[in-house]
Amino acid sequence: MNVSDAKPSPLNIFLILSFTIPFSIYMATLAPSVTFFDSGEFITAASSLGSAHSPGYPLFLMYSKLFSWIPLGNIAFRINVATAFSSSLACLMVYLLTTELLKRKNGLTENNFNRIAVKFAGLAAALSFAVTPRLWLQSNHDKPYPLLAFIAAIIFYILLKWQDEYRAGVERPSYIYVCTFLAGMSMGIHQTIVLLLPAWFVMIIITDWRMITRVKELVLATAFAMLGFSVHLYLPLRALTNPLLNWGDSKTLEQFLWHFLRKGYPAEPPVRNVSLLWAQIKAFSITHEFTWLGAAMLAIGLCFLWRNCRVVFTAFVVSVASFLLVIVGYFNTPMEVIFLTEEFFTPLYLLSAVIIGTGLFTIFSYAVSKATMPEHFGFKLYSLLFLLFFSFPSLLCALNYYENDQHDNYIAFDYAANSLRSLPENAIMFTWGDSGAFPLWYLQGIERLREDIDLPHTPHLVFEWYLDSMPRLFKNSNLRKYDIASFGPESALRAAVAENIGSRPVYIDFSTRYSIDFRDYQPVQKGIVYCIRKINEPSGLPDISLWDNYITRGIIDKQSFLDLDTGKAILIYANSYLEAGEFFAGINRHQEADVMLKKAALVSPEMSASIEQIRQRYGLGQ
Repeated sequence: MNVSDAKPSPLNIFLILSFTIPFSIYMATLAPSVTFFDSGEFITAASSLGSAHSPGYPLFLMYSKLFSWIPLGNIAFRINVATAFSSSLACLMVYLLTTELLKRKNGLTENNFNRIAVKFAGLAAALSFAVTPRLWLQSNHDKPYPLLAFIAAIIFYILLKWQDEYRAGVERPSYIYVCTFLAGMSMGIHQTIVLLLPAWFVMIIITDWRMITRVKELVLATAFAMLGFSVHLYLPLRALTNPLLNWGDSKTLEQFLWHFLRKGYPAEPPVRNVSLLWAQIKAFSITHEFTWLGAAMLAIGLCFLWRNCRVVFTAFVVSVASFLLVIVGYFNTPMEVIFLTEEFFTPLYLLSAVIIGTGLFTIFSYAVSKATMPEHFGFKLYSLLFLLFFSFPSLLCALNYYENDQHDNYIAFDYAANSLRSLPENAIMFTWGDSGAFPLWYLQGIERLREDIDLPHTPHLVFEWYLDSMPRLFKNSNLRKYDIASFGPESALRAAVAENIGSRPVYIDFSTRYSIDFRDYQPVQKGIVYCIRKINEPSGLPDISLWDNYITRGIIDKQSFLDLDTGKAILIYANSYLEAGEFFAGINRHQEADVMLKKAALVSPEMSASIEQIRQRYGLGQ
């Protein structure tokens, strides 16, 4: 047959829908600007092509930078779109992997109806993964894990294709080289990709164990992995240009290794006990992501894989084991930061969605075999197909939509803007805590708001590279005369305050106010920030006029999305109102006190008991 006679492949509408439906959902619920946690830092680093916190995330930053050129919305919104896009690509890979696995069942695609049913199962699996709480949460603002899951899924898909070629008698070592290149490159997204290496190794060994004995192929595979890993050259190359955010300053090999190996996060592992171990294990929760119904379908899917594709069954079990052994066993994550590890399991949830897709198809096949239907595939059978496959993703969507709708989430933006508006010209404000600092970095560095202000981050004052990044403040600082690594951030803060309090207005944020004992200084409330004055100076009154200029979207009129840090921000507003109200009550200015206490009650009704105690103590009416 001539090439001109070959028919083009029909457009796969199911494949397109597996991307476009999740992307539409994410765009409808996308955060319109910066959010809390790492958001402000990632957006600032991506937009300026700098370096984020260890290990730097070079590939994720370069990928996100492309979206900063979209002529739509602010920079934060555009980079949020980048994660929505990568999450949708991950959902597309769920479709491809699910349909690929179902094709391995003998005789499954011999008629048109079964071929359509396989595509419906793939689409249902993709949509189910799309609306799981973990992926949906990550997809609405900037996160690297969906992109990592997407590349991990590509590697699994290529290995399945390599296995098919090998069983057909064709050697394709180039497939393995592509996989090792992608694995090395994806280290530039997040280092947890290494936890999937045992699963991929098992897939290769089960298929062709002799491959590990062929030196040439091993050398080439290693070379391609190193070529992919070379994406990390971004860090020293960009550090040489002194970008806006240059975490770790990786100009030298020593600083690069310090940054890449996360040496800035030393921590003593906690004493392990049963409750801690159980909390660590629960960080990976199929039932939370897919419900108990999803867990049951996962079990059915694993039975399908055991019968039809044991290499994938084994790879999944090995993946789960390696993640838990390293994250739970080796890291021994402290209780207070276990929530950070929950995002690491995103690639495992992608594989789980694929297996659930095979379970959905198995249930459907059983239902059809037991149903009384005419021999031809009529409307009733197609209706049953649609109902069985899409009831589950619809259920997940209904359960998780409210908690993941961020389309009106301006709380972090407003918190940072209000903090900056509270400060006088040429002020210094010390921050404590990533969530409080990062939105400020974004507004000042990218939105160019209040560039006259210096915003030193207290935990970083112990690093030489950080002092170098703020020459206006620390070029001739006494901090450089000490061993700042052992100095401690609290001592560094006090020294920095002492150096500047006589020449510039010095402020601290709410977290710093309640994290450090200032001894020789008194914090004076100015809205949601505090002015630092010497202990022997008159303190003055809290400046409540600032509140009139604050924008508090989502604070009193509650929004749906309330993660841990967003909830803390709301409590900061409530406590600031409460603190001002108590102060005014104490000096018999009852009208101002009443206004502040009523606002505290509106922001946080949970404080009603504390508010009532203050009213009774100072004789205030309701």
